[in-house]
Amino acid sequence: MENKLLREVRILRSYTIALTLVLVLLIVFAFKKQGEKTHFEQIDVERINIVEKSGQLKMVISNKQKQHPGMLSGKEFPARERSAGIIFFNSSGDECGGLVYDGDNKEAGMTYSVDQFRNDQIMQLDYDEKQQDDKRVSAYGLYLWERPYHMPLEKKMHILDSVKALNNDTLYQQVIQQMREKGEMGTNRFFAGKTFAGEVGLFIKDTKGKPRIKLYIDQNNTPRIEFLDANGKPVPVK
Repeated sequence: MENKLLREVRILRSYTIALTLVLVLLIVFAFKKQGEKTHFEQIDVERINIVEKSGQLKMVISNKQKQHPGMLSGKEFPARERSAGIIFFNSSGDECGGLVYDGDNKEAGMTYSVDQFRNDQIMQLDYDEKQQDDKRVSAYGLYLWERPYHMPLEKKMHILDSVKALNNDTLYQQVIQQMREKGEMGTNRFFAGKTFAGEVGLFIKDTKGKPRIKLYIDQNNTPRIEFLDANGKPVPVK
């Protein structure tokens, strides 16, 4: 009986010591000074969310598997595959740009995008590499887009989703073409860099997305200046 009592006392003492240590640690962390920094020499993490004090998401740094699907007006898009990198979010709860990258034996790339408010990208610094005709080719440079403010991304998505729900692919493609002709899908206006064809220079398009001015050096090191009409035909240089 005495041995049993001593054993219970030892168990109770151990429990009390452990509980005291836990309480001390809780008190230390509870009264830790706000703004005090924690230093890590190295850390492995799959995703980091940067938030405001309110909890609003501002930036995600993530691997491919846990990458954020994107967000518009504070609502997340359905889950989708995205590359590892950094995604930015504005104060209105929209994705507003990012830096993503990847690469393997078949293809590689890195893209830094800046989005127009409530719309898709208007500026993009892009590097793209792929296999073409049994050889490795690449294109890289600066792209600029023009997007109308009367057709924000949310409105465009609503129109396309409504048409797609009709299960009429011909009609769906017709609507896309009509929107593209009106510039409502966004128009690529400018590229400065290297094309997959090996041309390096400036390539400027009109409001319809048609090439109008080319100032470049071709793959044979021949300098060229081309002015084109709306049909792509050469216009004499004045």
